[in-house]
Amino acid sequence: MPHASESEGAIETRGLEPVPDGERTGHVRELFPTWVAANISVLLLTMGAGLVVFNGLNLWQVLIVGVTAPVVSYGMVGLVSLAGTRGGAPGMALSRAVFGQRGNLFPGSLIWVARWGWETINAVTGAYALLTVLDLLFGIEPSTALIVVTLLLFVAATFLVSGLGINALRVCSKWSTYLFGGFSVLVLGHLVANTDWSAVLAKPAGSTAMLIAGIGTIAAGGISWVPSGPDFTRYLPRTTSGRAVVGSTIGGAGIVVLPMVLMGAVMAVATPGLASAQDPVSFIGELLPAWISVPYLLIALVGMLLIIALCLNRAGNTGQYISMALPRTWAVSVNAAISLVFGFLLMVVATSFIGSFISFLTLLAVAFSAWIGVFGVDMLRGRAYDAAALMDTGRTSGYWYRGGFAWQAMTAWGAALLVGLLFTEVDWFGGPLAGSWLGRNGLGWAVTVVVAGALYAVLPRTAGPAAAGERAGGTAEEPARTTVSI
Repeated sequence: MPHASESEGAIETRGLEPVPDGERTGHVRELFPTWVAANISVLLLTMGAGLVVFNGLNLWQVLIVGVTAPVVSYGMVGLVSLAGTRGGAPGMALSRAVFGQRGNLFPGSLIWVARWGWETINAVTGAYALLTVLDLLFGIEPSTALIVVTLLLFVAATFLVSGLGINALRVCSKWSTYLFGGFSVLVLGHLVANTDWSAVLAKPAGSTAMLIAGIGTIAAGGISWVPSGPDFTRYLPRTTSGRAVVGSTIGGAGIVVLPMVLMGAVMAVATPGLASAQDPVSFIGELLPAWISVPYLLIALVGMLLIIALCLNRAGNTGQYISMALPRTWAVSVNAAISLVFGFLLMVVATSFIGSFISFLTLLAVAFSAWIGVFGVDMLRGRAYDAAALMDTGRTSGYWYRGGFAWQAMTAWGAALLVGLLFTEVDWFGGPLAGSWLGRNGLGWAVTVVVAGALYAVLPRTAGPAAAGERAGGTAEEPARTTVSI
């Protein structure tokens, strides 16, 4: 944030350690452009089209999805983000207080692997956007060699940008938001003037099951950000309003998700093959004039760079959770290399980009939801975080519990993950309960959250250390009482 600290300016230097209270001088309004930037992706257009082509929804149902999905998913992001104002540390570092120093490696590893896929999807979309621009400007047709070069260039650029500090990322996010918003208005104007609205409005409504499943599909992207929410609020003062944090988070995401999903649904009428295309980007050049499509794609390219930069920035921290000896730069490098390998497979080997993407989103939501249910209930219990215990990964840590594991959290997490998968079906996997009402409505992720939270709530509470402020009655670094209103 612009006022987080000088050390957080141009280059990211802070790792897992909690931010001292004296450096937590950020403003909650700065969360808004962060979550706007996190959603600047032309993939939302393709997903909006998928709601029409795959789910069979009409425009009014897509509107319901576009409003509900960001409220549900980024509402969870905002609520979990409040842990950052309490503990001043990244989300997966705070998770040590819940699962134990060793236990946290299990959800941490799963979330790290899931982020590989998200980074790969965004890297592939960015590479496709670059290929489309080259085709529109110079008539250069894609080839395997060119695909490799563009993917390599895009991932290299994101690796460099991911090293920026929180201040620099905030500035880039703000300006990309202005530019992307301005050109999105132009795109919207073009669609309004050139769309066959009679065909759009005449489309019959789809089933309620497909409507609910569509909400889950769009919400999955936001759900994947939940463990990272505290990473951004750790720079805010302890007395920050929780209501303002949640509102800024939902507002920043919703202002992008809703119009993009609606525009994608409208575009699906003109290009019904859009949602099943291998290339999820080139349709923009076909539907829009070059003077709009080229700058729009270039601005979207910058937005996707920022999205992956934020992902790699957080993934670098996640890699450090798993291996304390791994320097942050090396942790980010591992994720960048993985994006290259899996990106190549998705662009050259896979037969259906959107099919792979939807399957990935479905499993992603379940993987993250198990952690969300346990961590969320732990927050509701009023967890106070001890900075020294968070950073002490040895047996002397207050969060060592029994052998490094908090068995209550681990039991609830593992059981919920298993149950959620029973209700889930994707292209290459189907749980035995996927045919049930919950499974048909794509609610495996919701089942996971409920089972994880309910089971953790009824199990005996884990005894942990008191926060520094509670032990000493309040200090300059850790006030005895803080007010976070929701």
